[in-house]
Amino acid sequence: MRMFSVNLKRHLAALGALVLLSGMSVAESVSPELMEKLRTATADEAPRVAREVETTWGRSGSAAMDLLLKRGRDAMEEEEYSLAIEHFTALTDHAPDFAEGYHARAEAFFRAERYGPALADLERALALNPQNYDAIFGLAVMVQEFGDPRRAAELYRRVLAIYPHHPNAGEALTRLQRDGIGREL
Repeated sequence: MRMFSVNLKRHLAALGALVLLSGMSVAESVSPELMEKLRTATADEAPRVAREVETTWGRSGSAAMDLLLKRGRDAMEEEEYSLAIEHFTALTDHAPDFAEGYHARAEAFFRAERYGPALADLERALALNPQNYDAIFGLAVMVQEFGDPRRAAELYRRVLAIYPHHPNAGEALTRLQRDGIGREL
């Protein structure tokens, strides 16, 4: 178990570094203008713009694949994580370049406490779409849970650079800062 934990921590550190170093390239057909609109939106406008971004990311280009995504998300809402994983696995098998499939499955794996597969799917999702702020947030949560709050703070800041009004990243960073972690000098 200790060896797994050490290897997982190393993998998390490497993936976190990759995310932090990755550029702000556009992925999944979201226009640079829309991403800039999200970055500069007011607190009131931001949720609407974020929904627009996420709707774009959630379109695979195939009605069948979109249905698998919907079924997986529905299973997640019902807390049926094994079923969600099955739907998302079918999705990633048939649409291996669709980042949101990996992101969604990572969340299902995480909720099912299967951290290794969750991490692998976050890695793939972020390789396909380095701007996916929710995938970066998920990685930050994992990094924090596995004992690297400083890197988690860096990742939360990365989320906030893309989506300054992210509903959870600001709160998470504030909690770390209250603990004396993640403060910028």
